[in-house]
Amino acid sequence: MTTDSTSGGQQTQSSDPEDRLAYITLGLVPGLGARRIGRLLSRFGSARAVLAASSRDLAAQLGMTPAATTSITSASARQALAILATAEQHGQQILVPADDEFPATLRSIPDPPVLLFVRGTLDALRRPAVAIVGSRSHSGYGAEVAATMANAAAHAGIVVVSGMARGLDAVAQNTALDVGGMSIGVLGTGADIVYPLENRSLFDRIVGNGLLLTEHPPGEQAFRGAFPRRNRLISGLARVLVVIEAAAGSGTLVTVTSALEQGREVLVVPGPITSRTSVGTNQLLRDGATPLLAPDDLLRAFGLVSTTVSEPRLEPPPCNLSPDEARVLSAIYGTPRSVDAIADVAGLPIGMVLATLLGLELGGLITQLADATYQRR
Repeated sequence: MTTDSTSGGQQTQSSDPEDRLAYITLGLVPGLGARRIGRLLSRFGSARAVLAASSRDLAAQLGMTPAATTSITSASARQALAILATAEQHGQQILVPADDEFPATLRSIPDPPVLLFVRGTLDALRRPAVAIVGSRSHSGYGAEVAATMANAAAHAGIVVVSGMARGLDAVAQNTALDVGGMSIGVLGTGADIVYPLENRSLFDRIVGNGLLLTEHPPGEQAFRGAFPRRNRLISGLARVLVVIEAAAGSGTLVTVTSALEQGREVLVVPGPITSRTSVGTNQLLRDGATPLLAPDDLLRAFGLVSTTVSEPRLEPPPCNLSPDEARVLSAIYGTPRSVDAIADVAGLPIGMVLATLLGLELGGLITQLADATYQRR
């Protein structure tokens, strides 16, 4: 069996089923990491040889602590087989770096993933991608920009990547799907876990016309530290990162750091200087980031010319509306929106949104369609 080095320090394995199972078993060892696995494979020649090595031989390797050697010697192929079976039951596949389907862009990032659990269509990994990220507590302006950029990307055949978070992540991903595009949702949990729960409909939509991708095995719940590490995969999958609204200290800025380390192009949307959610993005622009002023700027980053698309427009709400009515009306733009999508953008509970929608409908500002979605009149 041969091994091949990658620029991320990992070693890819042959397609032999036993080698593959051994690599997955090794990859499931907590805290081992791609670089350490790469060094072990270089030293021992194969994942099977690593698993068969003695504690003394493993301890001789640079950085092999007693805890790490114990984890490796106690790793069980039976456990790996059980996880493979569970993944299959949930419609997931496991990708290892040797697989043709494993994203080449993720093999070469500074901290490459060891394993990927995916659910949906793998074709999403073969297309150019843009990562669109932003604030959970966003403005109507931020929602309009996210929808406009996702709309332009989807019409140009560019996959929209984001983190499935409430707020602008969900706006961008829902918009891409609304106009017939594809989206990749990068998770900080297992690919069978819906988090946050209000994104259930988006979760299901992406499985149908996109891909869920995670480093975490089936059943693994969210935990502290999972989401910052997830962010490096969001930027790593994409050629370009678009940042729309980020408060000072926002987790979105972690994704920016990852993108810069990975050599990705970062485009930042300017915002009002009076807006808390624009402090982080405006600071990025002050520090020299490239401003994103129109969809054409995004398309040019992919070497594309402007396409003729019907961009979502967000008309200002009438001045006689209550604050909640204005938020709900502002959340309805472009293509018809479901109640879940409206609630996510407006940042209001479903019950309040339903009551507000009824009032807006009676006031002649919106109309409900046959598929239970709403659009402006």
